[in-house]
Amino acid sequence: MKSALISPLLAGLLLLTGCAQPAAQAGGGGGGTIKAINHTKWAINHFSINGQSGIDSIGPFQGGGGGCCFSVPARWTPGMTVRVDWESGEASTDDFPGYENWNKYLEWEKKIKASHRQHSKTVPLPDYNGQDVCGITVHFYPAMT
Repeated sequence: MKSALISPLLAGLLLLTGCAQPAAQAGGGGGGTIKAINHTKWAINHFSINGQSGIDSIGPFQGGGGGCCFSVPARWTPGMTVRVDWESGEASTDDFPGYENWNKYLEWEKKIKASHRQHSKTVPLPDYNGQDVCGITVHFYPAMT
């Protein structure tokens, strides 16, 4: 597999609105859950935003997450970014051999682990001034090749 084909691009982040978090919990600006939407054919095995886990693994063309609690400063300023780290990998387990033949299982597991790719991208944080920030959603898109 070519790494370029499985490396999702992060097109951006969308801050959600409409939730109230106490300022002490939310770093002064608001905060909430970390969610993601996977627009790729690959599994997102795990992801984090600024080191805060999104908790969930996300299958192809699905949404997930639920990690708590992403927070932002009280005011957005131009140039603010977040770092998104994630692992993508094989999404299908159609060829899972079962556990009866341990050697076949270990071969299958090795193949699955070989498909895992580590990614990291720093992306701009959209302007959230004047909004009640309820969390953050990151979108994983297929590479444009």
